[in-house]
Amino acid sequence: MEIKKIPLPHQHNIKDNRIVEEMPSLDTITAVADAMNQLGNPSRLRIFWLLCHCEECVINIAAATEMSSPAVSHHLKLLKEAGLIVATRHGKEMYYRAADTDMVLKLHHTIEEVARISCPD
Repeated sequence: MEIKKIPLPHQHNIKDNRIVEEMPSLDTITAVADAMNQLGNPSRLRIFWLLCHCEECVINIAAATEMSSPAVSHHLKLLKEAGLIVATRHGKEMYYRAADTDMVLKLHHTIEEVARISCPD
């Protein structure tokens, strides 16, 4: 990857131009912002945390989170659009789990570190 030089009009506080030159792309920042936006909702955050530990169907997710199935389905749709979860069909049933990506793994660990909780064994 070629790092392009970005000239700054003023040299106030950014002493090392590498910070600007290596800034993440707009696409990367947009993906992270969307993921964080989705996890800013307590219901989606709980569902995401649950799905980081297991693959589950809507009915069981609804029971575990004490939510209605339509509400869970709505949250699952948003989490899936953000790339945080994936769905797999087993017969007539859809099962959901956390996506196997570096960002999801880091978000999962961050949630547990900030909340001071541990993964179940």
